[in-house]
Amino acid sequence: MSGFSVSAVGLDVPALRSALQNPAHGAFCAFEGWVRNRNDGRDVEGLEYEVYAALAQSEGETILAEARERFGDIDAIGVHRSGRLAVGELAVWVGVSSPHRDAAFGACRYIIDAIKHRLPVWKKELYVEGDSEWVVCSHGGNPHSHGASPHADRP
Repeated sequence: MSGFSVSAVGLDVPALRSALQNPAHGAFCAFEGWVRNRNDGRDVEGLEYEVYAALAQSEGETILAEARERFGDIDAIGVHRSGRLAVGELAVWVGVSSPHRDAAFGACRYIIDAIKHRLPVWKKELYVEGDSEWVVCSHGGNPHSHGASPHADRP
């Protein structure tokens, strides 16, 4: 099984992992990205993700197809959260199964890196002091992002 989705609710990791069980596959690799309590020297109480869902869905499926083409016989699932998340909550999950570990590790890394760089996702950090700030969601450029926030054109 493979697929990409955006979710406004918490993720059922055991169900996601179970969906990747394949009797022909002997390897499984996962990446979990959690909301942390500190960034750039500031205490964070949570994050708010805004996602262009239709485009994220399409681009996510493209990323998974690229991984299958590059790494061969894999099953992969990717999920990115949207909405407000507290410290410790799961923000993104990627899982890959394959016959052997090299493909599982490589595909998992490829998928999470591509998600971070290509998905139309904007992140607002909510600080303990009560203020907030839109921040860059990846270390690379997001070709779908036009401005620091999804509301860059709003006053």
